[in-house]
Amino acid sequence: MSSTAPTDTPAADSFSAEHIASMSDPSALPQPQDAPIKSARYKAAPTDFVVHEVMDIDFTEDGEHLWLHVQKVGMNTAFVAQLLSEWAQIPLRDVGYSGLKDRHALTTQWFSLRLPKKTAPSTPFAPTDLNEGESVSILAEHWHNKKLSRGAHRANRFVITLRDMDTDIAGADTAAVDSHLSHIAKVGVPNYFGVQRFGHHGNNVRDALNFLARPPRPAKASKGKKRRQAPRERDTLLLSAARSVIFNHILAARVRDNSWDTGLDGEVFNLAGSGSIFASEQMDETLAERVRTFDIHPTAPLWGTHNDKVSGTAAALEQAVIQDTPLLTALAVGLERHEIKAQRRALRLPIEDLNWQWLDNNGLQLDFILPTGSFATSVLASLVATLHS
Repeated sequence: MSSTAPTDTPAADSFSAEHIASMSDPSALPQPQDAPIKSARYKAAPTDFVVHEVMDIDFTEDGEHLWLHVQKVGMNTAFVAQLLSEWAQIPLRDVGYSGLKDRHALTTQWFSLRLPKKTAPSTPFAPTDLNEGESVSILAEHWHNKKLSRGAHRANRFVITLRDMDTDIAGADTAAVDSHLSHIAKVGVPNYFGVQRFGHHGNNVRDALNFLARPPRPAKASKGKKRRQAPRERDTLLLSAARSVIFNHILAARVRDNSWDTGLDGEVFNLAGSGSIFASEQMDETLAERVRTFDIHPTAPLWGTHNDKVSGTAAALEQAVIQDTPLLTALAVGLERHEIKAQRRALRLPIEDLNWQWLDNNGLQLDFILPTGSFATSVLASLVATLHS
């Protein structure tokens, strides 16, 4: 796939704040079916949005890493990591965790502490300077011979309660909601990135435009070779926002033409449950059957250089989405100029073990599992037209 990168990349002031916000709003993106719930509240309380990390691991019960199963409310993962480093009196770099969990929720996840002396802190973990509504506690602990690395957990289990629901849309009622949930349990939902990736009113996308408009960081010499320096953590967040908004709009185009869960000529497919991908020049019945049985999923790019596996109709669609929208063009050009290498992400999000129950006072509780890197709000967006928090 040929690059379209010119010399310069427009900065954020080339686009209105309203346009950036609207392009970054996942709720404005199309769904395969109309949502049966007109509006609902979620996160009315932390216990209305519960996230449990699904981690499959056999602990060695020895080694220098103390793994802690932590429950937190009202605080983000990075803040808890800081509290743990202070408690154990170790550098923050020696605290490991797999993924970032929502602040406005009740969540459980694993952390690891590198303790070379193989001795746990002598005092209980009981932070004192917490704000109202914040709490954190250790549920279990194990010794292990490895640090917990990013992306180590396979999935997250969500227990989400919707309240104050309005199902008065196209005559929908509880039966229509039940039918919709049964349907998406079988076919999945579009794998959109959630609003939290883009910041308030798309601020992360705005900052990404400004970052990408600057010249790339100079290559760093190492043993006679020049290597591009790795992005800083904040820069990584901005690059992720840029790639995510492009992905969302390519996926939106695939939802509109009903190819998001089928495939196109020139498609790059993801092998379900893995990071493996493969390209195919032409759709055939064998591939179509593998898609229908969730063995493989169509993909779209996390934009960057070397996006050369896609071809044919699929490649033409991706290029058209980028070229038809100046903001997406600016982001794509900037990513290529900064030599960010392209990756692929599945267009379809399968929902594992979806269960639900109706509650008193017009409430609905959902319980389901999603693979790492996906967003529960993608499931909610399929079900609820307008979400209020």
